[in-house]
Amino acid sequence: MLDGKRILLIVSGGIAAYKTPELVRRLRERGATVRCVLTRAGSQFVTPLSLSAVSEDKVYDDLFSLTVESEMGHIQLSRDADLLLVAPATANILAKMAAGIADDLATTALLATDKRVMVAPAMNVRMWEHAATQANLATLEGRGIERIGPVEGDMACGEWGFGRMSDVPDIVAAVDSFFGRGRRLAGRRALVTSGPTHEAIDPVRYLANRSSGKQGHAIAAALARLGAETTLVTGPTHEPEPPSVTVVRVESARDMRRACDKALPADIAVCAAAVADWRVAEPAGAKIKKGKGSASPTLTLVENPDILATLAASGNRRPRLVVGFAAETDDVVANAIAKRVAKGCDWIVANDVSPAVGTFGGDANTVHLIAMANGEVEVEDWPRLSKQAVAERLADRIADTLGAVS
Repeated sequence: MLDGKRILLIVSGGIAAYKTPELVRRLRERGATVRCVLTRAGSQFVTPLSLSAVSEDKVYDDLFSLTVESEMGHIQLSRDADLLLVAPATANILAKMAAGIADDLATTALLATDKRVMVAPAMNVRMWEHAATQANLATLEGRGIERIGPVEGDMACGEWGFGRMSDVPDIVAAVDSFFGRGRRLAGRRALVTSGPTHEAIDPVRYLANRSSGKQGHAIAAALARLGAETTLVTGPTHEPEPPSVTVVRVESARDMRRACDKALPADIAVCAAAVADWRVAEPAGAKIKKGKGSASPTLTLVENPDILATLAASGNRRPRLVVGFAAETDDVVANAIAKRVAKGCDWIVANDVSPAVGTFGGDANTVHLIAMANGEVEVEDWPRLSKQAVAERLADRIADTLGAVS
C-alpha cells in the first residue's frame, strides 16, 4: 500500500496522457496523495479539470503564477513529494531533463527536486530508438532516475514496436515496488561484473565481443539502490558509471579476475560480464603488418580464467549467492542448466543473444532464471523487459532470498 505517500505526477504532452486520470485514481486507491503538474502540451490531451477532479487537488501548470510563486511554488512542489513521477515522459521532456533545461513549471520542478524521480516513457518507436533518446536515457539512469517501460505494441501513429507507455497497473506496481523495496540489502556487499573483455592481439588489435555492459551496469545500480555496498568490475564500455557504486575498470579477463578477487569478501556476486573464453598466448609487441604476398598470421589461443567458476568455488570467501549469466544462441535453457552445474553457481540467468533478438547493445532482454528448489531444477521464464526492469526484478529476488536465509 501507499498510505501517506505523496506523489507529484508530471503529465507531459503525449497521447498516453489520456491514461493519467486512471493512474491518479489507482494511486489514490492505494492510499497515496497525488498532486498533478500539467505541461502546456499535456493539456492538449487531458484537461486540468479532469485531473483536478480525480486528484481532489489543484492542478499546477504555470511557472509564473503569482499566488503560488509568492511561496516559491516550484520548489515546494518538488520537495513536498516523496516521489516525482513523469507519465507520460515524452522524448522532449527526457531531453530537457538530461540537459538540465528548466523552461516551464514541470522541468523547473524536476531540476529543483531533491527527491527520487521515475519516468514512464511514451513516444513513437523511431523516436524511442533514436541515438539521442537512448543517450538521454543513459544520462538520466546514470543519475539514478528510474524508468518504467516502455512496452512493445501498437502505436497511436499506426506503427508497432517499443514506445508505448506501460499500462496503468504496471506503473502502479512499479511505484508500489519503489516504496516497498526500501534498503533491504543495507549492510550487504555485492560484486557485479559487466561488459566485454578485450584480449590483445598486438598493441592495436584485440579479440572481443558485442556486449554493451547495459545489463550488468543496470544490475549494479539496482543492488546499490537496495542499499548494498556495490563494486562493479567492468570491461570497456560506453555506459555511464552507476551512482553510489564503486567502479573498477579493466581490459582483459585476467585483469577482471584479479579485480574480483580484491573485491571479496562479498555476500552477492553477479557475473553479467561477457568474458572472452580465449586470449592470444603471446600478443605481438608491435603492430602486425600485412605485407604483399605474406602469409596470414597464426594466432595461438589459450583459455582465459573462468571467473564465475572461481567465485563459486572460493571456499570460505565464497559469496552467499553467486549468480551467473548464460548468453546463448540456441537451446538457451538446456545449455544454461548444464552451465549452472558446471560452474557451481546458485543461479543462472539465461538469455538469447542471437543476432535476430538484438540483446547485445539493445535496451531489452528476455531471460530465464534457473535455480534449484527442493532438489529440483526450477526455471522461471520472464517476459520481455527492459534491461533496467530485468535488473530491478533480479535485485528484488536477491534481496528476498538473502532475507529468507539470514
